[in-house]
Amino acid sequence: MDYEAVIGLEIHAQLRTKSKIFCNCSTAFGAPPNAHTCPVCLGMPGVLPVLNRKVVDYALRMALATNCTISSSSRFARKNYFYPDLPKGYQISQYELPIAEHGHIVIEVNGNSRPIGITRIHMEEDAGKLIHNPYRPVSMVDFNRTGVPLIEIVSEPDMRTPEEAGAYLRQLRAIVRYLEICDGNMEEGSFRCDANISLRPMGAETFGIRTELKNMNSFKHVESALSFEIERQKAVLQDGNEVVQETRLWDPDKGITATMRGKEEAHDYRYFPDPDLLPLVIDKEWIEEIRASLPELPDAKRQRFISDHGLPSDDARLLTSSRAMADYFEDCAKLFPEPKAVCNWVVGPLLAKLNEEKRTIEQSPVPADRLAELLKLIDSGVISGKIAKTVFEEMASTGKDPQRVIQEKGLVQITDENEIAEVVKQVLADHGKEVSDYKAGKTKLFGFFVGQAMKATRGKANPKLVNDILREALEP
Repeated sequence: MDYEAVIGLEIHAQLRTKSKIFCNCSTAFGAPPNAHTCPVCLGMPGVLPVLNRKVVDYALRMALATNCTISSSSRFARKNYFYPDLPKGYQISQYELPIAEHGHIVIEVNGNSRPIGITRIHMEEDAGKLIHNPYRPVSMVDFNRTGVPLIEIVSEPDMRTPEEAGAYLRQLRAIVRYLEICDGNMEEGSFRCDANISLRPMGAETFGIRTELKNMNSFKHVESALSFEIERQKAVLQDGNEVVQETRLWDPDKGITATMRGKEEAHDYRYFPDPDLLPLVIDKEWIEEIRASLPELPDAKRQRFISDHGLPSDDARLLTSSRAMADYFEDCAKLFPEPKAVCNWVVGPLLAKLNEEKRTIEQSPVPADRLAELLKLIDSGVISGKIAKTVFEEMASTGKDPQRVIQEKGLVQITDENEIAEVVKQVLADHGKEVSDYKAGKTKLFGFFVGQAMKATRGKANPKLVNDILREALEP
């Protein structure tokens, strides 16, 4: 029997506010354990939470960017469970009345686009962090993260393959980074993903029994964990057994999922409205104020790069994968208005250098204005495209501007026709046999002669002039 996977993702995005969701404690990362705490986030008796307006602003931005319907009135609820990193014994979240529902985004996989539904977006507070001693049966708790604001984005079970789940996750991360509400760092846990997956016979309408997957801190891990779980559940079903509803952990070292605990249902958390927080009322003016402040989003920017600049779809997608990358490209293209040439250099030598040095575009060793200056020198014939790569490497390692590199290295392109003609004459004289073979019909040797001429000038001869002069010298 053939089976179809049904996948839904729950994504927690940590919001980039300076203070926590219900108190004034700092959200800064890296402070000593329990330094950013107060009676409110520690759940001391008699304290009252006060909602951070910036958290609502950020949640509204995400709701609008994902085509959600915003609730005019939403409510906070207490999600009750006991765990050592939850000092109050409950988490303040939203349940029956979330801030936004019924949205969607569009993903593209293998050239095919389709919408993925978003069930809801709601606000909640984060829990603390447990640190386990590997040598003794002791755990320590750090409450600095307790009360840090999150939005949870719950998808519809619309994805059918790990690749679609990866595309959805990448698209959402691009959106939160464009909105500048979350840094999207999966490795540090500020953008976290849990996946729900079940299998059903191909063509069936009802869902199978699902498992929840946790501990996936990269796109690759999400796709790998889902691929493994599909095969595991398929084997269970083909053996005539039932899948157990449970939460499973992904082990990236072993490449497997393993049982963590039984899967909870909503009633296990005994949700009820938080009596310390009033219903949140959002008027149309607030929504329109947020809408007016939204930046151009990844899909719109990608389409503009394709239509206005004539860029290939894959290149446009890569350039718009982050707001900083798109800004770099546009800053360079404003100074050197040849978008395709700029694109080739950004997605080629620049990205290769960034990947090699494990840098982000924000840490680029070659600023956009310097790259534009280099491209102008190629365009004006001062240097060749080949020499430009040498200049670029020197710029990246020293921080020097291209003019200075060219002067110090003596890399100015040779454009004197007489000088190039003398080089060509010498090359042909040194390779008489090859010249005879060429004239006998082995025309592929033309590239050999070009290479020898460029080698003789250490790559500084104008390639077009070399080709023209060689052709004139070789043709009868």
